[in-house]
Amino acid sequence: MRERGADHQLRVDWPACQARGVCFELLPELIELDDWGYPVVGGPVTPELLTAARAAVHGCPRMALRLLPG
Repeated sequence: MRERGADHQLRVDWPACQARGVCFELLPELIELDDWGYPVVGGPVTPELLTAARAAVHGCPRMALRLLPG
């Protein structure tokens, strides 16, 4: 089921992030970790990845990941 509108976007709240890597573990299809362990989002959240993206947002121990509508 495709939600209306464009693909969603993930945003990282850099001051809140402590580079624990939980988001990468939950969404490796879209998130990579840089040399210091901070997440790098690789593009928009497609409908196929939306459920996993929501899990990554809810799984972040610092609440540093946001899912924005497209």
